[in-house]
Amino acid sequence: MAMTMHVDIVSAEGEIFSGQAELVVAPGQEGEVGIAARHAPFLSPLKPGEVRVKSEGQEPLSFYVSGGILEVQPYLVTILSETAVRAKDIDEAAAQEAKRAAEEALADRSGRMEYAKAQAQLAEAVAQLRTLENYRKGRA
Repeated sequence: MAMTMHVDIVSAEGEIFSGQAELVVAPGQEGEVGIAARHAPFLSPLKPGEVRVKSEGQEPLSFYVSGGILEVQPYLVTILSETAVRAKDIDEAAAQEAKRAAEEALADRSGRMEYAKAQAQLAEAVAQLRTLENYRKGRA
């Protein structure tokens, strides 16, 4: 039997996931972070992307987070994000539209939208679409 830890994924709307897991993979600011039970404690900012949760004997679960904070304790992982959504619940049409609008804003040099804001919106839309694509391919 593998060692497990408790995982909580929480968004501004409420708790998205709470349960035991063997492994959590999250999009840390400096790159992907893999966490197993008894991991050294740390805090890390998250960038928009996919969080994968693997539990013994179950299919991996996939979530999109818009960024946030990752807190790791030896037997507890907490992810706090403004937005967190199960991969299967991502609205693909809305994400495609957000991507298109952000790309259009980046191409528009008239100054109607802040460049940094458009870049952030594009990164979030691309991360949502990548999370959904991974989910559909079974790479959750």
